Amino acid sequence: MDASPDSLAPAVAELVAALPSGVVVATADAVEKYRFDWTHDARAGHPAAVVRAENADHVVATMRWATSHGIPVVPRGAGSGLSGGALAVDGGIVLSTERMRAVEIDAASRVAVVEPGALNVEVKRAAAEHGLWYPPDPSSFEMCSIGGNIATNAGGLCCVKYGVTTDYVLGLDVVLADGTLVTLGGKRVKDVAGLSLLKLFVGSEGTLGVVTRAVLRLVPAQQPPATVVATFPGVAAAADAVIALGRTVRASMVELMDHSSINAVEDHTPMGLNRDAGALLLIQSDAPSAARSDEVAAAVAACEGAGASEVFATDDPAEGELFVRARRLHFTAIEARGHVLPEDVGVPVPQLPALLAAVAEIAIRHDLEIPMVAHAGDGNTHPAIVYPAGDADAERRARLAFDDIMAAAIALGGTITGEHGVGRLKAGSLEAQLGPDVMALNRRVKAALDPHGILNPGSFI
Repeated sequence: MDASPDSLAPAVAELVAALPSGVVVATADAVEKYRFDWTHDARAGHPAAVVRAENADHVVATMRWATSHGIPVVPRGAGSGLSGGALAVDGGIVLSTERMRAVEIDAASRVAVVEPGALNVEVKRAAAEHGLWYPPDPSSFEMCSIGGNIATNAGGLCCVKYGVTTDYVLGLDVVLADGTLVTLGGKRVKDVAGLSLLKLFVGSEGTLGVVTRAVLRLVPAQQPPATVVATFPGVAAAADAVIALGRTVRASMVELMDHSSINAVEDHTPMGLNRDAGALLLIQSDAPSAARSDEVAAAVAACEGAGASEVFATDDPAEGELFVRARRLHFTAIEARGHVLPEDVGVPVPQLPALLAAVAEIAIRHDLEIPMVAHAGDGNTHPAIVYPAGDADAERRARLAFDDIMAAAIALGGTITGEHGVGRLKAGSLEAQLGPDVMALNRRVKAALDPHGILNPGSFI
């Protein structure tokens, strides 16, 4: 249909009338803050309205309305995504779940039943009151929503040992494109009845349906960790230590910061990190006390064997948390240096040294600063391409570097995204990784569930 504002006004008025007062907003000022995700990508469109759903019935009504009028819908959580997956589209609707925040803990079943707008940290806090823990741990855990975590299959700092979001999703309520509400899974730990449709929606980035409720598996509270911090002359030696470590230790955290990232954090918030270090490895063990000392000793040995210039170990959780905080500050710190194009490429762990070398070469070739951190224990890296805002030539070089980094990861048997999702920023590179046959299969699944293509159009499929 014609997507001009005047032509959409009657349809939007119909939606406003169908939902309670205040749920739908369409004024320019109100809509503006829902156009972008954390990428602030200039290609974001201008939506006709925003639906701030308060329950599943509002989502059902919105999707039925959208299907009847052929109007695109972009589902949105907290807007903290880093792949452009929640960028608004011209003439569409942004469907925000920010008001759906309920969290209920069933301690006997060891699950959390949550609405999609609940923040990751809110689920963690609620679980902790019952001596339980929700492990998925994105760096943005204090601001990202469970709905967004499910949409991108988010990981985080603890995933090297505890896995990613999909490993903790036992059940979902999902509203399909036509407004049908389906319930998949539940509080059951084991359930193999029918096709595994539940997992199909985890990581689908709002292209197949809108999550309105999730049943999340919880585990006993994490033991206080011991921490090893090692500095290296360069990232290659640190990557070698990661490979050696993986042969002997099941660490609960293995994080890498390169020289640029260390100094960006120190410039932003002085934390006492060694500015001269070529790379830093942050390793934690939460093994039972009897085994923890053995894991720490093995981690120290792996770092020293790979040529670490300094290795520090502590069993003081508070002291270890200071280093974790420094690592979490990376993205905030580099944002202060200019505009950022965030990457999220991963490779098999033995290829980590080659990927780090490739990113360094790309930075030199395009004359850019590309600070890097990595969930090194599982090969998931986050190069961050920084360039001055408003510099058209620098932006051009940044986008070339962005594509080159994805190509380098694919060439090494890796992936264009480990946890942020494909979104709109990486959609052009997806087929290069998947190949035409798998890409066609993705499109067939999309067509079956969203035949009119109204759910998050332009986001990867």
